[in-house]
Amino acid sequence: MKLIDVSTLNRLADGFEGAPSEEILVWASEALGPRVAMGTAFGTTGMVLLDLIQKTVAQMPIFSIDTGFLFGETQDLKARVEARYGIEIEVIHPRLSVAEQDRAYGPALYDRNPDRCCWMRKVEPLQRKLAKLDGWITSLRRDQSASRKEIRVLEPYRVMGGHALVKVNPMAGWTREQVEDYLLENEVPYNPLHDRGYPSIGCWPCTRPVGAGADERAGRWAGTSKTECGIHTVFVEAADRGVGEGAG
Repeated sequence: MKLIDVSTLNRLADGFEGAPSEEILVWASEALGPRVAMGTAFGTTGMVLLDLIQKTVAQMPIFSIDTGFLFGETQDLKARVEARYGIEIEVIHPRLSVAEQDRAYGPALYDRNPDRCCWMRKVEPLQRKLAKLDGWITSLRRDQSASRKEIRVLEPYRVMGGHALVKVNPMAGWTREQVEDYLLENEVPYNPLHDRGYPSIGCWPCTRPVGAGADERAGRWAGTSKTECGIHTVFVEAADRGVGEGAG
């Protein structure tokens, strides 16, 4: 990709505000070239975005992180998605298996130090993947939580080690209601746990069902002050010299 400085990226983000997600995806595919991919954990918004990608830029690669603690329903959904769209989703694994992590750090690290567990099983594997990309497509929405309400359609980000890339949030302006309507109207597959009180689904030890009307991420790390695994919060914004080719 060509070097894109931060001021240019901000202008592009302003121009894409309110634009259809499909238009943003086409831009990302054309501007960022073959080194752009969507990362998904198969949530409802991610499923909508995956469906939009198949309808607009079907050649875009898709990857997911298997933490070793995924619900069986999440694994089944991945298989259904691959069969429906005729695609293969790349699976990224942590450096240690769950058994190896238990031997090295003790069992149930997710209870004793959830931040460290998330780092080893989610954040570090993602860092390795993003170091190979120029663009990262996410399904973040502003109405999901207070920590996400300020996200922009396009954001410059730098991964650990210095590599810079463009983070693309084509669904930033969507609402939960719009996502649910799209799923039903387009018969997009989704995780059956959503019908059992799980509005947001992560690793099974740290995800709980919640009551109707609860905050969308209320069931994640319930009973603690933790609200994010760190995937979307550990990065350092790229310097004003720009992000893109030659950055890493």
